[in-house]
This record gives sequence, structure tokens and C-alpha cells, in this order.
Amino acid sequence: MEDLIERAAKDLVTSNYAIALTGAGISTESGIPDFRGPDGLWTKNPEAERQAYLAYERFKADPKGYWEQRLSPDDPFRRWFAKFLEVQPNPGHYALAELERMSILKCVITQNVDGLHTKAGTQNVIEYHGGLDKLRCVECSSRFGTNRFDLEKLKSQGKLPPRCEKCGGVVKEDGVFFGEPIPADVLQRSVEEARKCDVVLICGTSAVVYPFADLPRTARRRAGVVEIEVNADPTPLTGEGVSDYLIQGKTGEVLPKIVEQIKRIR
Repeated sequence: MEDLIERAAKDLVTSNYAIALTGAGISTESGIPDFRGPDGLWTKNPEAERQAYLAYERFKADPKGYWEQRLSPDDPFRRWFAKFLEVQPNPGHYALAELERMSILKCVITQNVDGLHTKAGTQNVIEYHGGLDKLRCVECSSRFGTNRFDLEKLKSQGKLPPRCEKCGGVVKEDGVFFGEPIPADVLQRSVEEARKCDVVLICGTSAVVYPFADLPRTARRRAGVVEIEVNADPTPLTGEGVSDYLIQGKTGEVLPKIVEQIKRIR
């Protein structure tokens, strides 16, 4: 592993435009359970998975009813969201933030909705599947802090769903539901980053959820790009040769070692 860490450090130091792609694996080390792993939320509760797949259709069919359910005290999403507020970044998040401060890492594109990259100090973060700390207009994609609307007051006044201040469109959580298109602005920015990078750090993602899993393949089309996986297990990117090499281990352990190696060789 040490040879691969040294190799990754050299690839990053000599890069012109490095980006990171991150998935659930980097957040499980902060205590956030994944969904489909052995102890995953949906592994333990298949009904919760079924409801997650139905959420977007429910929202489209009845946004008022959807929000009324979300604001109900017994709504499971509210309990799930409360847990996220207590979670803190781990050494993997802080290592990526440090790489950005070193002017090596230019952008982090994450599948995660937990906001931990921002908490750790990373400035240029693209939340591919949205963020739990924001609301988004489904018409114009304007985003608002969760405190922008007094949702309880709107509920008591019979004025749900919340409406966009800019265009009047219906507002939902920023998190992207199953069956919901990735917002156009996020999709465009992510593809642009993948097309112009020369090094990609792929951290803690199984690379099986699309269209996010297309990003490493988009980057691969650029001549000379180097793709480095930091994952607990091999992924389809490993087997297909999309990534150049795999550093097998926990992101919270491997990424800080890469940062330390960079400091030694710079």
C-alpha cells in the first residue's frame, strides 16, 4: 500500500487540475450508515426502501400532502434528518479539504447529501444528489436554506407546499429522489469538471449508481488522465480498467497518508 500512496501523492503533485468523486464510503466512517450494506438502513428495513422509491411520484402527484407528511412528528425522514445534524467530518473529509487548501484539489463532486465536505472546510463542492441543508425549486432550481420558509406556519395556514420566491414554483428538499432527474445545473457543472481534469480521486463509492458512475468514464476519455481509487473493495471501475490503480482501505486512513506524503515530497 505504501508504494501506491507514494504513487498517488506524485500523481496529485504533478497534476494541473485534480478533482475528487466521493460516495457513501467516506461518510460511513463518520457514523452515517449506508443503505444497502450488511447493516444498511434499507437492508434492515426494506419497507423504508420501498417508500423511498415512491417518494418522488408522491411529491409530484400531491406536493401539499407530501409536505404535510414530512412535517408530521412521526415522519421517519424527520428522525433520520435529526441524526445527520449531529454527525461530524472524519479524517477523510479533512484530508480532501487540505488538498484543496494546498491548491491541488480543485473540486469535490459528492453523492452524499450530508454536507460533511463543507463542514470540513472544502469550498468547491458539487452535491450531485443535493444537500439536506437546502430546499430547491423544482421549476428554476433556485436553492434556499431550510430556515428560509416557516414550514410549520405554512402548514397551519393551509399554504403548503412552499413556493419559490423567484418564480412561484413548488419547493421540495434539495435531495434528489429516485426517479427525479439530476438538476440541470449540477449535471452540467459535474460533466465540465470531469472533462477538464487530469487526475481523479475516486473515494468511497461503489460506482454503480448512475448517472454519477458515468463521471469517471467521462474523465477517462481525456488523454492522459489518471484515476485513483481509494475504496474498501474493488468496484466495476477496477475491473473495467477505468481506474489506473486501487488503494484498498478506508478513506479516513488512506487520504491523510496521501496528504502527508505530498508534504514530504513537495
